[in-house]
Amino acid sequence: MTPFAKTALALGLAAATAFATPAFAQGKTLTISWWGFNGEKLESIILAPFREKCGCEIVFETGNNGERLNKIQIRNGAGVDVAYFSDSFSQQGIDLGLFQKLDRSKLPNVEGLYDLAKDPQGGYGPAYSIGRVGVVYDADKISAPITSWDDLWREDLAASLSLPGITTTAGPMVVLKAGTHEGVDAFEDADAAFTGIEALKPNVVKNYNTGSEMINLFSTGEITAAVAQDFTLGQIKAAVPSVVWADLKEGSIATLNTVNIPVGAAEPELAYEFINFILSPEIQQKLAEDGVDAPVSTAVELTPEQAALWTYGADVIAGLQRLDYAKLNAAKGGWVDRWNEIFGM
Repeated sequence: MTPFAKTALALGLAAATAFATPAFAQGKTLTISWWGFNGEKLESIILAPFREKCGCEIVFETGNNGERLNKIQIRNGAGVDVAYFSDSFSQQGIDLGLFQKLDRSKLPNVEGLYDLAKDPQGGYGPAYSIGRVGVVYDADKISAPITSWDDLWREDLAASLSLPGITTTAGPMVVLKAGTHEGVDAFEDADAAFTGIEALKPNVVKNYNTGSEMINLFSTGEITAAVAQDFTLGQIKAAVPSVVWADLKEGSIATLNTVNIPVGAAEPELAYEFINFILSPEIQQKLAEDGVDAPVSTAVELTPEQAALWTYGADVIAGLQRLDYAKLNAAKGGWVDRWNEIFGM
């Protein structure tokens, strides 16, 4: 049976079960904090089936990571029941005491996830999607393949590289890699790491702050390589088909999108139901097939064409590097000014 057929069958069974089971949350409202992207697909794949299952209303708080985390902090962890964040920001929320540790017995679908996704932040929310930060380059314009983070410093990449801005998700990771290039841990020796950043500057055309900026730089031929998150790869290749994801010997860096329950959630039991629902193999399969999110369920089966969009498969995931976001969040405030001095921002 094909993955699509299995998904259709499973969703059909789920719908049948929903009709046969009395709604357990009639009259209740689940409030979700998330980005608001892919609204139509998420309505079809997640929200409509879950409303039917729970008999509840669903409302949203949307915006970027920082805006939404700030709102939860102002309300002392109240106001929403389910909170979607990238792992850097969910770690900030954990450090601020805004999220509650979760009872895994209420999330049976967690057992079917890759180990990396089950408990990435010490008892708090699981990851519902996985990505990576690495290097992309135009294989038609760069003669020698990029195979290491150290290759960013190659002379043949002079005036042809774009880096993510220091305040983006991936920006501080460049500082860590610069430290490694200089033979130090950037957390322990920031001076040496920024010596590495200074040495990298001749290769850098521009820092970008959005994926669309970086894609435009490839499209206009201003750059031939960039440090990037993999969710941009499909759009880059649509603009410049010869751009490829570098197979780095040290591995790419894992980025996880997590889902948490804030300490002041009004409907925590409904929140558990929702989180378990989005982690089910059936929903994970559909989200991946429809180009919404990379799967964390080990049961998801994708065609090579579908898999090409995502950080997918046991071997790929096992090769990812993980960061200590508690350390990173503590350090990056002091890195911003030093980065901006180098790049004149």
